[in-house]
Amino acid sequence: MSLLRPWYRILGLARQSPASWHISRLHEEKQELDEAKSTLEKLSEESDVFFTIGRAAHDCYTIDEQPSLTKSPRHALVYAYMIGKYTSRCAFYQTAAILCCAPRYLEVREVVNPSKDAKIRIVAERHGICHEKFQKLCRRLRKVWPLLP
Repeated sequence: MSLLRPWYRILGLARQSPASWHISRLHEEKQELDEAKSTLEKLSEESDVFFTIGRAAHDCYTIDEQPSLTKSPRHALVYAYMIGKYTSRCAFYQTAAILCCAPRYLEVREVVNPSKDAKIRIVAERHGICHEKFQKLCRRLRKVWPLLP
């Protein structure tokens, strides 16, 4: 979707390859969508599916048809939720890296769920940040940061 290209560029996520990486993520996200119970869980998981398809397209892989923004009011809601959710996550990690005095904080461009300590540890290790310090700071930051599920 051409409207989202600038947003994906702003997120600045590392390119993932091969296409099978994106296909695996999409399969996982669709499974989580099928398992979602509440309205909010369904919205969140649907936004993950939309994000995964769009990210693959941004990385030059077509893994599924990108849902149309104008097809339904529901799609517009999902896209709005997706943009808020992933922008907040990316800003969360950038802020945490800055507060940890990470030497290459500008390179910390992540969107994995920061409410999971295991994911925070992976992010820290990926970017050469002391994982104990980063995890402790992220736990404190989560108390005040507006994260969407």
